[in-house]
Amino acid sequence: MTSERGAVDRRPGLVLGLPALLAVAIFAALGGAVAAYAIGDPGPIARWSVPIGRVLRDLGACATIGLAILGAFLAPETTRTHRRATATRLAGMSAGLWLAGLVIALLGDFAEISGLTPAQPRYWSQFFGLAFELAPTRMSILSLIVVGAIIVLTGSARGTQGLAWVTVLGWLALMPQALAGHSAVSRDHMSSINALAVHLIAVTSWVGGLLALAIMSRSLAPHLAVTTARFSTLAGWSYAAIALSGLLAAWFNLSAIGDLATAYGAMLMVKASALVLLGVAGWWHRRRLVARLDTDADDRTAFVRLVLGELVLMGVALGTAVALAASPPPALGKLSPDPTSVYRLTGYPDPGPPPADAWVSVWHTDWLWVAIAALAIGIYVRWALRLRARGVRWPAWQTLIWVIGWLIFVYAMCGAPGVYGRIMFSWHMIMHMTIAMLVPLFLVPAAPITLALRALPARPDKTMGPREFVLALVHSRYLQFVANPVVAAVIFFFSLATFYFTPLFTYALATHTGHVLMTVHFLLSGYLFAWVLVGTDPGPKKWSPLILLVVLFATISFHAFLGVIITGSTTLLAPDFYSNLGLGWLPDPIPDQQRGGAIAWGIGEAPTLALAIMVTIQWLRQDRRETVRLDRQADRDHDAELTAYNAYLASLAERDRKGAGR
Repeated sequence: MTSERGAVDRRPGLVLGLPALLAVAIFAALGGAVAAYAIGDPGPIARWSVPIGRVLRDLGACATIGLAILGAFLAPETTRTHRRATATRLAGMSAGLWLAGLVIALLGDFAEISGLTPAQPRYWSQFFGLAFELAPTRMSILSLIVVGAIIVLTGSARGTQGLAWVTVLGWLALMPQALAGHSAVSRDHMSSINALAVHLIAVTSWVGGLLALAIMSRSLAPHLAVTTARFSTLAGWSYAAIALSGLLAAWFNLSAIGDLATAYGAMLMVKASALVLLGVAGWWHRRRLVARLDTDADDRTAFVRLVLGELVLMGVALGTAVALAASPPPALGKLSPDPTSVYRLTGYPDPGPPPADAWVSVWHTDWLWVAIAALAIGIYVRWALRLRARGVRWPAWQTLIWVIGWLIFVYAMCGAPGVYGRIMFSWHMIMHMTIAMLVPLFLVPAAPITLALRALPARPDKTMGPREFVLALVHSRYLQFVANPVVAAVIFFFSLATFYFTPLFTYALATHTGHVLMTVHFLLSGYLFAWVLVGTDPGPKKWSPLILLVVLFATISFHAFLGVIITGSTTLLAPDFYSNLGLGWLPDPIPDQQRGGAIAWGIGEAPTLALAIMVTIQWLRQDRRETVRLDRQADRDHDAELTAYNAYLASLAERDRKGAGR
């Protein structure tokens, strides 16, 4: 362990310091941190604390997430290595750097907003009174809380699952950063925020993985080649996500091609060039060096040189990204503010009254859900083709219904239900019922878990690959609990009632985060409920079909009852939202809410009937299989069970005869 620790302990300072210094220098040159503000200047210390804090924040985030990914998913572990423990320890140290950067940037941001320096007494009184009320500083505080949880977790985490949770929490800590940037006020703020969130996750995973490889390269021998090959696959996916999300964000932040000639456009081009060069270096990495890393010392030296070169490019990209985040995009100053209440509450313009052909004519592309659906379809089809290449048949009808299910989901989010569901309760209920009740009827029978377990290769080296992750999920205690039919039914119904009759509904309508979480919950709760009833994927033991039918009809009865309550209600749900929309073409939202209740009441009948039929069919198939099994057993043992039963009846008859004779 000493040699391994010695191998890594001398590297983090150089590996993190090189891109950090370069990033700060780039930001100072492009972001104007040196110049004093004309009005409300907080002083040079406060001005410099923002770029320095953000660079430390970003480097700490990359290193934390990269080390967690490397330890959990990439690096093999043997009885003679302690790579998990080393990665966990270094991830905790990196999270401390992340926390320090957040604190420094938070204090500098508040100094810029207030025009006060931390040395002034009024600064701290205003900070503790207003920091959580202001959106930019509130987002930093939320990130601080999550990073603090990561530090606590790294102090107790052991093994791949602990590092996997560090990865997930690390991604979660990045989300407030997406909500606080200029993307939140771009031409399409929700799509721009989604693009930035994907961009942040992809960049930190890619750059962080590279940092982790550089820090732990010596301790990874003799498994450096396999670790680097796995990282290259991750880097390829991350690079594609970075390119697509970056193009989408640029599309929303630039109002015309001429904006590339502005300072913002120039920084965007610098960042894009650095990312292109990083992609070329990664490609070279995979083609030339990976296969020979474990056998040739010269190739390992070339690997270190290449990594250091990539870190220089990373510093350029990071410094430019920090400067971009501090600079308003050209499109921001050219946008005409929308004075309507609809825009102020939702971020979208008033679409006007639904036309007669709204079902086919209304569309607004939500790129997040389109990308998720495309990814889900692409991966499923790839797995099916992989099985076919092995000579294993996968039913075409299951691939077809998987595709149909995701296309229905995309329509629900981008078509008329998604567009008008943001401002009208009736359309919102159509969207809800489609996502939670109709889409799972197509996705669950497609058996994606079974396909994944058949198509994905197993890893024998104690790392959590995709197949191991699926197996860990299927056999987890969490899934054992929530996949209980009663628990799944409670989640499906009571979360619905809780959602609509609490402020959660207003939060989902008025905020981007709430809208995304609402959609995810609708889809997952509906999928879970359908899965415990008719799913064929491996998981917890299935209950008898008769009990499943009882659970189904009891749950839908409660669901219908909720619809009846909403239909007859004269109290407005989410009143702070709907009463302030100011829709001239919908002066009274109560009748629309009552229509939504009727939709919730009536639309559940068809999916319920479909689920009941599917449960019954499975029941009949189960009985048929049991009959066939018993017939085969009877053929093997010459009806031993029937013979034993007849002998038992004969013994009873003989006992009765003797008793009667006495």
